[in-house]
Amino acid sequence: MQYPQTKLPSVGLTIFSKMSALAAEKSAINLSQGFPDYQGPKALLDSVAKQVAAGMNQYAPMSGMPALRRLIADKVERLYGRSVNPDTEICVTPGATEALFSAIASTVRAGDEVIIFDPAYDSYRPAVELNGGVPISLSLMPPKFAIDWDALRAAITPRTRMIIVNTPHNPTGQAWSAEDLDSLEAAVRDTNILILSDEVYEHLIFDGLEHQSMNRRPVLAERSFIVSSFGKTYHVTGWRVGYCVAPAALMSELQKVHQYVTFNTHTPLQCAIADFMAQRPDYPLGLGEFFSNKRDRLAQGLSASRFKLLNSSGTYFQLVDYTAISDLPDDEFVLWLLDEAGVAAIPLSPFYKSGMQTGCVRLCFAKQDETIDRALEGLCRV
Repeated sequence: MQYPQTKLPSVGLTIFSKMSALAAEKSAINLSQGFPDYQGPKALLDSVAKQVAAGMNQYAPMSGMPALRRLIADKVERLYGRSVNPDTEICVTPGATEALFSAIASTVRAGDEVIIFDPAYDSYRPAVELNGGVPISLSLMPPKFAIDWDALRAAITPRTRMIIVNTPHNPTGQAWSAEDLDSLEAAVRDTNILILSDEVYEHLIFDGLEHQSMNRRPVLAERSFIVSSFGKTYHVTGWRVGYCVAPAALMSELQKVHQYVTFNTHTPLQCAIADFMAQRPDYPLGLGEFFSNKRDRLAQGLSASRFKLLNSSGTYFQLVDYTAISDLPDDEFVLWLLDEAGVAAIPLSPFYKSGMQTGCVRLCFAKQDETIDRALEGLCRV
């Protein structure tokens, strides 16, 4: 039998899976894949068992449990001043990645161009290609990884369907300013371009900065799918619960795809999250300090190393420049680092369509202090 030609010829096992597998194989400290090695809030975890025992084990409504959608709407209004309809403008999804995919699949047609800023989260480009779209890559350059707004304007054509943005940004840790929102508004004015805004790290922002959500700007919100993640907010990435906020007309299209991809999201987990949100609505407000303390612990320890730290204004990732240590390409350097330091990191080049070398690798600091300290011993040794 002759099997069909692959629809994703350039896609293999993700770098995250590869490095986590190698870290386990070599009993190394895993600062590669972005997940915590500690538990989420006890009240949240305890609520899951209560919801299961209470019988919340059958299908949830396709768009999510009503109580959870109302609480999401309350949060959006409280934090960003935008009023959204929980019945027509919010959809709960099994992870943010499904929301991202469904937003792309529901609006991108064959030949449509989608602008992506590299380095980019690895699910964007395959989702565009699977739906016949044409990814247009604009590279962000170290050390600031700032958007070149002139380059963006030059990249927009009559075929541009969507711009994908991500703030705070994985993998660089950069966060948008209000001026960036101004520039995006100007770039899409008088067009029908859609925005897919990946804001899964919305609460993980440091140094007194304010998250610049598309929810803050009516002109942007009216054309945006805005995606967030409870897994990132509550340290339970394995739960795979996210959500999307979008105008009713866009949400209706997203749900046409969502209903045939997964239909709904884990009922007892939705109920537990809603219960916790009702009890602790201000919980996310403490995450900036929580994670900046971990960032600073890593930074202080690395001051005794040959790594050079780049700015991290958000997420739970830190880029480090290793060029004072080695001239190896980053995909080879992380293997060397695994053997020499016993620490797994992520190379930056797979986040670029071009595979560009920057001399940087990504470390995850969503770890217990003891894990960070043990990692520092190895990192300072090389």
